Amino acid sequence: MWEIYEHRRLVRKLDSIPVDVLKRYEEWKDIVRLSGPQGLRQMKGLCDESLSGKWNGHRSSRLNLQYRVIYRIEEDKVFVQVVGYAP
Repeated sequence: MWEIYEHRRLVRKLDSIPVDVLKRYEEWKDIVRLSGPQGLRQMKGLCDESLSGKWNGHRSSRLNLQYRVIYRIEEDKVFVQVVGYAP
């Protein structure tokens, strides 16, 4: 079972996110909790990919055309930390 740690900036912005995106984000968290990042890569609609440049070491999943969730995986621990979203 994977654990998700949300960054405090993300928690504050959840109120301003559209309801359909928020539901998709909750589904994203369910997938991560149950099957980890491997489960995200199997879901074609999420377009899970690694990032480069400033976000090197992070991954991104698409929630819809405007919103993405950006996260990273700690190597020595079994958890996913959500660091933000990109509208």
